[in-house]
Amino acid sequence: MTENILFYILSFFIILILFWILVIEIRLKKIFSGFKAKNAEILISEVTKKTKELEEKQKRIDEKLSVIEKRLDQSIRNIETVRFNPFPEVGGNQSFAISLLNDEGNGVVISSLYARDRMSLFAKPIKDGKSEFELTKEEKGVLKKTLK
Repeated sequence: MTENILFYILSFFIILILFWILVIEIRLKKIFSGFKAKNAEILISEVTKKTKELEEKQKRIDEKLSVIEKRLDQSIRNIETVRFNPFPEVGGNQSFAISLLNDEGNGVVISSLYARDRMSLFAKPIKDGKSEFELTKEEKGVLKKTLK
């Protein structure tokens, strides 16, 4: 009687161990499915190689991104326009001031003064948010809006 019980217990453990081996075998096949590797050492070697390639690519991408960020900081991205009427006797807001600045506060303010008989256009360079030329109140206003 005890021999039968012992036999059943051992049989149960043998079946359990076989099932566990089968589960491990299935998992290993899933791991090796994307590779031509025949053992874990080759698989680890291939994964290490791919990881190094990815790190090199990431380094090149970071370097290019740094260059792009520098160029982007120097590009004109801040634009504001103000229309106004400089002469009360002329109807409409035909005159304007427009500022075109990069993130560093460098660029230009362009303004136009419209009158019945003529139109004047002015461009004033801006360096670090300031101009070496006298700015009108409209130009100062548009510059202030742009620098916010």
